[in-house]
Amino acid sequence: MRAEIFDSTLRDGSQAEGISFSIRDKLNIVKALDSFGVDYIEAGNPASNPKEQLFFEQLRELTLRKARVCAFGSTVRYGTTPEEDSGLAALVAAGTATVAVFGKAWDLHVTEILRITPGNNLEIVASTIRYLKSLGKELIFDAEHFFDGYRGNRDYALSVLRTAADAGADCLCLCDTNGGMLPLEIAEIVRDVCRNFPDTRIGIHCHDDTGCAVANTVTAVMSGVCHIQGTFNGFGERCGNANLSAIIPDLALKCGVDCDVDLRMLKATARSIAEISNIHLPKNAPYVGKSAFSHKGGMHIDGVQKLSRSFEHIDPETVGNERRFLLSEVSGRGTVLPKIRKYAPELTKHSEKTAWITEKLKERELHGYQYEAAEASFELFVKKALGLWSSHFNMVMYKVTDDFPAPDGEQQSNAIVKIEVGGRTQMSCDSGNGPVNALDKALRNALTVFYPQLATMHLIDYKVRVIDSKSTDAVTRVLIESSDGTTSYTTVGVSSDIIEASVTALVDSYEYVLSGK
Repeated sequence: MRAEIFDSTLRDGSQAEGISFSIRDKLNIVKALDSFGVDYIEAGNPASNPKEQLFFEQLRELTLRKARVCAFGSTVRYGTTPEEDSGLAALVAAGTATVAVFGKAWDLHVTEILRITPGNNLEIVASTIRYLKSLGKELIFDAEHFFDGYRGNRDYALSVLRTAADAGADCLCLCDTNGGMLPLEIAEIVRDVCRNFPDTRIGIHCHDDTGCAVANTVTAVMSGVCHIQGTFNGFGERCGNANLSAIIPDLALKCGVDCDVDLRMLKATARSIAEISNIHLPKNAPYVGKSAFSHKGGMHIDGVQKLSRSFEHIDPETVGNERRFLLSEVSGRGTVLPKIRKYAPELTKHSEKTAWITEKLKERELHGYQYEAAEASFELFVKKALGLWSSHFNMVMYKVTDDFPAPDGEQQSNAIVKIEVGGRTQMSCDSGNGPVNALDKALRNALTVFYPQLATMHLIDYKVRVIDSKSTDAVTRVLIESSDGTTSYTTVGVSSDIIEASVTALVDSYEYVLSGK
């Protein structure tokens, strides 16, 4: 069975809270989706604003490998001919060979929202589709609120589909616009539609308001649809849209459905779109999350090392992900050993050094350290324990001051650091948006005198957790994620003083780069 993938990240996904795409963002997402291999890219509604129109102009300059770009719009306004309708004019001017047009399939919306008769609605559906088909467009009809409409008035909902099909629609997409459906009901309704339209491509478009958008979509495919609409990472209004980064591998790897994409690019595509959107990809996202194939329990790790499918439902490499063994107080020697053997391949599970490092790890975690999210610091810890590491610099002194109240309303911190490298000292000062930012900048300034390659480093994330909050002298754990422009790595520091914990993590981040990663 072959299913076609229709990605709506640039249209429905852009309606998610916190997302605002620039034209460059949208062009980069188009390239990523085309490389991955989706069939359709819904680029947006050209009638919505001038930026969308400019985007469609620039989009025409791209040469795509496979994907067909689709412009989105509404049926004609009642009382206006298609030739006179400004929305349809913008849709046509976008210049795409494929268009997606939505129309009402719920009689409640027809009478209470559009304030027209059910017959009037059928007229505008038919006239819109006939007009666009007369211009040679491939037409996908999105039957908005179809499932709610079917529940309320099955005959009318089906009559909307029949009108669209008779007018020439190439695909009828059933939309769970309110996101309130559950899989069993989806299956029943989809089978009914497929029986009534055996010669027409049927599609599915789900929202995630019940947390069932992925399940509903997979169920719809198993019930007869061949056209799948969704967004990467589930971006979308309210609770989001059906998540293509979960649906596609579900169908391809679990259901034997040919989606004609490069699954090995799944994680990279999902992460690229998340970064462009400035949205953090959840670690526990199925298939593509950093934790999707991460193992922490000793028994789980032992099982995976012996037979991966004992605790993994697929091979991580199938979707471009990787297996990770997390380090914690529940880790055994079997967890730590693979990481140790990167530097001391002669060690075994029963070596005294392996046992010592494992116990030292548990001791440090007892005092607040956590290495599962700070593998850069763990790598330094192992190298120190094996005698394979020496410090590249010594932090002689640091000092941070803040001005209260800020004279211009903008809080500013000032930092002074003094380091020693090979008998030479260097002092540097800088200011920043908060003490950690100021320390980071001052430390980088001093270090680049000796190590100019550190100039590209920058801090990209900073997390603080109070481990024991019984009093003001509570122990604080700081996680710092840094990047050198190509890769990122996380380090950890622990102290009852938040600045000291931050400095520990900062020092590790620079030492990690200098030690050759």
